[in-house]
Amino acid sequence: MSPILITGAGQRIGLALAEYFIQNKVPLIITYRTRHPVICKLEACGVPCIAADFDEPSAIERIASQISDITPSLSAIIHNASSWDCEGKNPNFDQLFDSMMNIHAKVPYLLNMALAPMLLNNDGKHSDIVHITDYVVEKGSPKHIAYAASKAALDNMTRSFAAKYAPKIKVNSIAPSLIMFNDHDDAAYREKTLKKSIMALEPGSQEVVEAVAFVLQSQYMTGRTLKLDGGRHLK
Repeated sequence: MSPILITGAGQRIGLALAEYFIQNKVPLIITYRTRHPVICKLEACGVPCIAADFDEPSAIERIASQISDITPSLSAIIHNASSWDCEGKNPNFDQLFDSMMNIHAKVPYLLNMALAPMLLNNDGKHSDIVHITDYVVEKGSPKHIAYAASKAALDNMTRSFAAKYAPKIKVNSIAPSLIMFNDHDDAAYREKTLKKSIMALEPGSQEVVEAVAFVLQSQYMTGRTLKLDGGRHLK
């Protein structure tokens, strides 16, 4: 079986996905920006872990070359690398907008284009591209304007790439809202956030893991989005 590439798999949801595939003996390649201690554990499991600062101009070319040195084909790319920067924390709006568009739109676009031959070279009936977008794609966000716009661009590319690469490569999105809190999130923030959905719970990373597993197993779904938002659109 050809490996799955997961970007930004050094922590949180990306790490949960990596651990799921390792448990199920699926070959992996991951990228990471910060070398958290868990990277050593992933490497000990035989996972090639590629350091990637996607702000570097030559990052895509270098990463594509490293991946091609590891394997001639891929079964899937999961675009999980992300940044939660926002206007309230970064007053350099020009830099912020470019940064959000780069990590959430330009990087997936360039990786999809660069690595498509490896997906097409996969022996399986289908290969997959999975974009991790966000609930804010459909609603926007006054506090995360650049972030929301960049995730909306990624959402749109889902349909474009699905049409471009069908039928061999299925391209779908997963759009979560709250999945898991950060350790530093205080009680007041947690209570306020939980009230935004009608389900009023923190589902945890397994919710995304199971959604990705469904998308990869499907033989028919492409150009679509799975929305993991706890019914926020009904509030």
